[in-house]
Amino acid sequence: MKPIPEILADNARLYPNETALVEINPQELEARHATWKEYSLIEPGTVDAFRSEITWAQFEEKANRFANFLLTRGVKKGDKVAILLMNCLEWLPIYFGVLRTGALAVPLNFRYASDEIKYCVDLADACALVFGPEFTGRVEQIADRLPNVKTLLYVGGDCPTFAESYGTLVSYCSSRRPSVPLSLDDDAAIYYSSGTTGFPKAIVLRHRALAQSCEVERAHHGQTHEDVFLCIPPLYHTGAKMHWFGSFLVGGKAVLLRGVKPEWILRAVSEEKCSIVWLLVPWAQDILDAIERGDVDLADYDLSRWRLMHIGAQPVPPSLVERWRRVFPGHAYDTNYGLSESTGPGCVHLGVENVAHVGAIGVPGFGWEAKIVGPAPERVQVRRGEVGELAVRGPGVMKEYYKDPKATAEVLDADGWLYTGDMAMQDPEGFIYLVDRKKDVIITGGENLYPVQIEDFLRGCDAVKDVAVIGLPDERLGEIAAAVVETKPGVKFGEAEAEAFCKALPRYKRPRKFIFAPVPRNPTGKIEKPKLRKQYCGAALVARQVGLAT
Repeated sequence: MKPIPEILADNARLYPNETALVEINPQELEARHATWKEYSLIEPGTVDAFRSEITWAQFEEKANRFANFLLTRGVKKGDKVAILLMNCLEWLPIYFGVLRTGALAVPLNFRYASDEIKYCVDLADACALVFGPEFTGRVEQIADRLPNVKTLLYVGGDCPTFAESYGTLVSYCSSRRPSVPLSLDDDAAIYYSSGTTGFPKAIVLRHRALAQSCEVERAHHGQTHEDVFLCIPPLYHTGAKMHWFGSFLVGGKAVLLRGVKPEWILRAVSEEKCSIVWLLVPWAQDILDAIERGDVDLADYDLSRWRLMHIGAQPVPPSLVERWRRVFPGHAYDTNYGLSESTGPGCVHLGVENVAHVGAIGVPGFGWEAKIVGPAPERVQVRRGEVGELAVRGPGVMKEYYKDPKATAEVLDADGWLYTGDMAMQDPEGFIYLVDRKKDVIITGGENLYPVQIEDFLRGCDAVKDVAVIGLPDERLGEIAAAVVETKPGVKFGEAEAEAFCKALPRYKRPRKFIFAPVPRNPTGKIEKPKLRKQYCGAALVARQVGLAT
């Protein structure tokens, strides 16, 4: 195992003229009123607003130039450099350039508002911020209120006056690899938690964790140099990047697709000969729905290279996998469980050989251990079949929450066990099933309800596109289960139909209230339950107070 900048150097040496990264922006076609086929045979190496690419040698050169630029600005080992970019060809060379200096890369969520950007940059003590044109307005609002930031670098055309141009400055720097020694025990990156209980926590990962994630992904999915990985989720998140690490380890091509329309995904697989695609639940659902509606015709695409579809970042409804395998019977399927504190996916994974156990998140991943424990502080391991908190241990566990020893101690013990906050159970064969987030459990009349179980059941209804179950305050029971149901377009499905469908559930598990509305998800596919609670629990409390007053 070696620090991942050395893997990049190996790829540049072994495959200098082979394509490393492709960026595809289908929105450019729509803006030109053009078709994808008009651009399917662009000359390799050509830079175009729709499709552009770089080789492994160019990747290495860009990373080195950026590293040398940072060194000229006084960035040193242990410093932090924040990255606020949409997926693009520059993203990964910038990330690796930061690592080459011995500094920590600090990717930021592209949905952050100005105050969140400032909070995360300040918390990480970042000395530099690299941002793209989509964030100019947000960064301008805080540019003079970032006390630690000495370099504001803009990636794109028409550089704003409060920043410096990445393209202009970095192009003049040396392309030679800087001689900064790195070890697996050095700090490498800070990733931020989802921030579902307020502002996010800063998760410190070592180089060992990043290197291990390469090995984990390769061990689970057997990537070869000939595989082509389609990357759609945002690169600031550990899920997308760490799945790509398996292809990166063997010098395989990756395609960055900027868009999630079903026809764009299928066309990218077809034109770029993609063999591995990682999807989020909503995207997989949208593809299947588009096929069923006749909006896309599979005969229009060459999908013969596509061998693996896997899903992660959220609970996967078994009904979705069953639908997918009916439409794509030749695909291997896998699901991976992970969290940013475990360097993303793979600490638990189903395994393509265990498709008969769909519904489980799987077994401990390559190099990982897992157990299920009772409440703190004892955290005694429970018997198989009992629900408890999932804990994992392995080389990918975070070092700490940066500058937050109290929060670190709450989830990471002296023996290296990371307590995930996810409730789970293990069956007699050793397969682990995710029950729910500890904080999402609904206690109604003394009974524990696990929303994921109810959500999976409701997603088995043909009329339901998406669903989220939350607890609403109730005077008598404490809480009741409410299902926020997003129906498929043009389908008649109301409260009566929902209640009739749920009669197959035990009475205590049936939702007491149905709300028909869109289900919000964040960029990594997780349901934004805090947003739903704020919207509907607040309304329920007001209604309850009015009722008490009258």
